[in-house]
Amino acid sequence: MIGGKKIAFIGAGFMGGAIVKGLLRSGAAKKDDIVVSDPSETAVKALVKQTGVKASSDNSGAVSIADIVVLAVKPQMMKEVLEPLGKKIGKKKLVISIAAGLKTSALLSWLPSGVRLVRAMPNICATAGEGATALCAAGGAGEMDMAMARELFDSVGEAVVVNEKAMDAVTGLSGSGPAFVFLFLEAMIDAGVRCGLARDVAKTLAVQTLYGAAKMAKTTGEHPAALKDRVTSPGGTTIAGLAVLEEEAFRGAIIRAVEEAAERSKELGQ
Repeated sequence: MIGGKKIAFIGAGFMGGAIVKGLLRSGAAKKDDIVVSDPSETAVKALVKQTGVKASSDNSGAVSIADIVVLAVKPQMMKEVLEPLGKKIGKKKLVISIAAGLKTSALLSWLPSGVRLVRAMPNICATAGEGATALCAAGGAGEMDMAMARELFDSVGEAVVVNEKAMDAVTGLSGSGPAFVFLFLEAMIDAGVRCGLARDVAKTLAVQTLYGAAKMAKTTGEHPAALKDRVTSPGGTTIAGLAVLEEEAFRGAIIRAVEEAAERSKELGQ
């Protein structure tokens, strides 16, 4: 659906670069159809060298030739970036923002009336091609626009469509979630070392265990509780470990962490 369309990335940083690479890796877009612009000449040159996409010397030049404009700049810079581009962005262009916490109401106030806008909340796992992204539409964006946005973010993982009111919950769950997983992974590795394993062995086993468990949950479609029960035999080692996690309120701590992150997201957006 987005094949053949010109895509401009305003911002060539960490996440913008990850999406560009994902589009090329998946074949959803070709390098000749992507142009990037960023105040940092170093960032642009690095991305162009890695991917072969085109570079623009300014944002206006990139936007003028694009069908889809991806805003990959920091939230505090967005107004400064968008206001000069107002005349260049019309109803014919689809605008996608990945600025964390920046609501569509703010974006629309800096864009022309009726603009086709999609707000996206990807997470850091997009850099590994396994990102989780939530999307919501605003302005004049329709079903076709959302389908194009989904195709774009499916190239770096998996995308879902939500109501904008759910974006704070998304931030708490999938936005902050990787950090919670990394902390759990670090603890698993340390536990292996404490039990006598070499650190590199513990890391390999822990990472693969986490990856394999997540893949099972995704590919089987079974409820995590059912998968957990497959590993748990009566009076065995797993139930002994699970009992400790329940005693330490592991499940409740995770729930509270996601809730707290979501609440903080709501505060930052006000």
